[in-house]
Amino acid sequence: MKKLLTMVVLGAAATAALAQEVKGNGDAAKDKVAMCIGCHGIPGYRASFPEVYEVPMLGGQSAKYIENALKGYQKGDRKHPTMRGIAATLTDQDIADVAAYYSQQKAGSQNNTLK
Repeated sequence: MKKLLTMVVLGAAATAALAQEVKGNGDAAKDKVAMCIGCHGIPGYRASFPEVYEVPMLGGQSAKYIENALKGYQKGDRKHPTMRGIAATLTDQDIADVAAYYSQQKAGSQNNTLK
């Protein structure tokens, strides 16, 4: 029983360590954000499926906000079907990279697309 408990504790510690190791790299996201610019790179863009959504510009947003939003789409807490589909394809590293990329951009500018 002691060995099992030790293995569980070590496994949990290793999992926590791995979760903490994910660090965003904005340069690594340049190819990853290509799918984002079709909606998020157009000032004033509104998506109309399944209802009208004002699509936010992502440049200058907090990295934590973007990470939380994408994970919310993955979990189904956020309901936009297109974003849910896109977020489902992203790894934790992808999410961290995309969040880092957009957080480094100037808020409200059109420079928040591919450089």
